[in-house]
Amino acid sequence: MTSIAISQCDIRLKYLTLLLLALLLGPVAQACAADEPDLIFRRSTVFKWVSPNDKLATYGVDDPEVEGVACHFTVPEKGGFTGWLGVAEQVSDISLACRQIGPIHFKAKLEQGEDMFKQRRSLFFKKMQIVRGCDAKRNVLVYMVYSDKLIEGSPKNSTSTVPIMPWGQSDNAIQKCSDFIQ
Repeated sequence: MTSIAISQCDIRLKYLTLLLLALLLGPVAQACAADEPDLIFRRSTVFKWVSPNDKLATYGVDDPEVEGVACHFTVPEKGGFTGWLGVAEQVSDISLACRQIGPIHFKAKLEQGEDMFKQRRSLFFKKMQIVRGCDAKRNVLVYMVYSDKLIEGSPKNSTSTVPIMPWGQSDNAIQKCSDFIQ
């Protein structure tokens, strides 16, 4: 009778351990499962003998609400064992360039300063955000990237603009971004 009680206790302990692991690793799995940008290339910046090097990585992402606009951003990626394990807090230096890559069509109404893309930059406390706005006077989409930190924030940012222009001879109807801002 005691061997049955012990095996049930072992099973409960195993399930409890798995549940605890799932709760601890849930944020990491969510970050990996989110829509990831396309990696264009990486370049090593700091050599490390045993662990992975520090790198600069350039990514591309399409604006999900504005067809015909793509943004590219470069972020530093910490190497070392903490970077390899995904627990290093990444620095906030991020550069951004957004361009028109085809005819621009708005899929829905947008809010001024709305998030276009988010990505975690540390396990818990920091995330990078690309936000979108409209300069109605100039009919220009404005994109800003910044990194926020739960405790103190970050003033580091970068801005890129995309003037809404005709794309080819068949694109005669230029949309006004002000018509799509709520």
